[in-house]
Amino acid sequence: MNGKMLKFTDTPQAMPDKRPADTRAHDFAEIYTPFVQERAEEQAGRCSQCGIPFCQVHCPLHNNIPDWLKLVAEDRMEEAYEVASATNNMPEVCGRICPQDRLCEGNCVIEKEFDAVTIGAVEKHILDHAWAQGWVKPFTPPVERDQSVGIIGAGPGGLAAAEELRKRGYQVTVYDRYDRAGGLLIYGIPNFKLDKDIVARRHQRLVDSNIAFRLNTEVGRDITMAELRQTHDAVLIATGAYKARDLKVPGVGLGNVIPAMEFLTCSNRRGLGERVADFDSGRLDARGKRVVVIGGGDTAMDCVRTAIRQDAASVTCLYRRDRANMPGSQQEVKNAEEEGVAFHWLSAPEAIVGDQTVTGVRAYRMRLGARDATGRQAPEPVPDSTETIPADMVILALGYDAEDLPVLFGEPALEVNRWGTVKVDHTSMMTSLDGVFAAGDIVRGASLVVWAIRDGRDAAAAMHTWLSTKAGTRPHAAAIAAE
Repeated sequence: MNGKMLKFTDTPQAMPDKRPADTRAHDFAEIYTPFVQERAEEQAGRCSQCGIPFCQVHCPLHNNIPDWLKLVAEDRMEEAYEVASATNNMPEVCGRICPQDRLCEGNCVIEKEFDAVTIGAVEKHILDHAWAQGWVKPFTPPVERDQSVGIIGAGPGGLAAAEELRKRGYQVTVYDRYDRAGGLLIYGIPNFKLDKDIVARRHQRLVDSNIAFRLNTEVGRDITMAELRQTHDAVLIATGAYKARDLKVPGVGLGNVIPAMEFLTCSNRRGLGERVADFDSGRLDARGKRVVVIGGGDTAMDCVRTAIRQDAASVTCLYRRDRANMPGSQQEVKNAEEEGVAFHWLSAPEAIVGDQTVTGVRAYRMRLGARDATGRQAPEPVPDSTETIPADMVILALGYDAEDLPVLFGEPALEVNRWGTVKVDHTSMMTSLDGVFAAGDIVRGASLVVWAIRDGRDAAAAMHTWLSTKAGTRPHAAAIAAE
């Protein structure tokens, strides 16, 4: 075993330096400073190089984590970059926004006694270093194919599939209804977690690798599914899940009750230098307001921390379960608490109160009941326990469902299940439409970015298998002429 490894017994866990809460709460810059190389090597060297790497097993992408930790510890950074990029199309994104405490780090063998290796921070460091050194370049496939693929959705799943298919030589066009590529990476995740330049440079690399993008293009409005199927040999639906879940309580229609995505998109557009009328009017501006966010996932954490940075008078998060059962990252909860967010655990809304606009949220206390067959405890209200929390703005962060794609696309033959997600054959990843595949949140339901990337990669492999069996598969004419 290399002498630089197995240092967990005498080297304590350490993250990159975090900017003080009273400073970072007033801007949207990322909260962690970069790792210096020596500290990254030191932390990577804490890895035990265990025989069964549970960090890798519990990563949706099955990243070769022990391998690139060892390479970082040995200061073999370009090799570490190659290994990290072999299984992940956006390692620097996952290093920033994955809930490592529930995935790789949460399953690190040494975590029980000595605290986990800081896998996410090292992953981020590897790719930031690689970009700075100019190692991340556009790519050229070894052979060009005449077959083309259309991808609906420029989020992480669609971008991952586009890259994998282009590397195999297909002519790839990505369609997205928004004006920038990236999906939730651009409009749903705040800059203090993921700076938009990180996403933009990934998009530009794909453009430079001859992947075509048709932005501001909505399927069903600007182009039909039938036209896409006529234009391309195969189509991938990777639209994600954007439909906000409703809160079914009285008063939900009052003024200043805001869906989370609307609030976050507004803030991110302003961060991109745009004017947003609803912010200028004060509707989506939390400044001076008592803000209550309802929900317990990472979107709720993005909302509470954004409201803090907009100088809200107070920010409160209501979640119906306790802290241990919160679906969002525990690190994000800690960051939010440091920045001044108040959490009301085991608290659920009974009604939103007010006249024309909201003045408060009436909530009742909850308790966790008996465990079900899965071991999960269902929350139940405590009788006579209501309280009213003053509020000038209520943000609903209850998760997302699939939009009604058969209606939006004007394609009733596209089959969906009772949850509205697209039905696929899970072996071929093909939908009910021949040659049309689907992947990501639109199939599995709202989930993590890392799962979207995994699904996009799997879809690309399935589409390549299917396209390879089709008549007419041959090298592109330009490739033949170049030989």
